[in-house]
Amino acid sequence: TPPETVLRARQIALACGLRHVYVGNIKHFEAQSSYCTGCGARVIGRDWHLLSTWQLSDFGNCTICGTQFAGRFSGLPGDWGRKRLPIRI
Repeated sequence: TPPETVLRARQIALACGLRHVYVGNIKHFEAQSSYCTGCGARVIGRDWHLLSTWQLSDFGNCTICGTQFAGRFSGLPGDWGRKRLPIRI
């Protein structure tokens, strides 16, 4: 899929009211990241498979304004890099 198509799909999703929309498999720092809906801060910065920013508390709150994020959080993220971990669903 061309990067322009992926970025356009992200813009459409955001315009429709979806939150925390980010892209993968393309190099685009802004679009790969997740932003707080309370204050707009980048709370999860991604650079391909690496995390460059982590602004969430142990309980999933934005460390800047306190907005709660949906999901399961338990402290700081691991240092996985490009490694893969097989899981069974």
